[in-house]
Amino acid sequence: MLDLMTAEFDLDASSTAPSKEELLARVADGDQTAFGELYDQIAPRVLGLVKRVLIDHAQSEEVTQEIFLEIWQTASRYESQRGGASTWIMTMAHRRAIDRIRSSQAGRDRDTKIGIRDLAVPYDHVAETVEVKIEHERVEKAMSRLTELQRQAVSLSYFSGYSHREVADHLHIPLGTVKTRLRDGLIRLRDELGVAS
Repeated sequence: MLDLMTAEFDLDASSTAPSKEELLARVADGDQTAFGELYDQIAPRVLGLVKRVLIDHAQSEEVTQEIFLEIWQTASRYESQRGGASTWIMTMAHRRAIDRIRSSQAGRDRDTKIGIRDLAVPYDHVAETVEVKIEHERVEKAMSRLTELQRQAVSLSYFSGYSHREVADHLHIPLGTVKTRLRDGLIRLRDELGVAS
């Protein structure tokens, strides 16, 4: 007889329990008790979903905590006409879990790039010297194809480090003429060296 009464009592209790939608509305008003009830109702499902995505139990617990903090802070944004409270919460949980994976991956990628950057690469001095010499000869050959006026302007500007104004003063010519010679000289160099613009 006692078992029947207990079962009947539990049935009545479950039918009067507030829905997740009602609880979310109360949470939006700052009701901590409603938040506790909502947590008790849905936390195991949220943790289960997050754990399936992240695998790591400790990270899953941390993300679940962040999700419930977000629920507390953003419950007022929930719109019941757009879907159920469970759907809203589980969507938030899934997004948070995916964000954690992306964040972790970005951190690993960043660490890998830094590690690669700091990795001492074997340096072939002979090959580097030969490559620089060949490149130097190509530039000298291309420079020899410029007119004398273009070669002067390019040499003073790019090899001696003079500004356009200083090149104009040094050659006793107008600034516009220097710019024209430089432009024409660089176009010709580009063509001679086969560099794409």
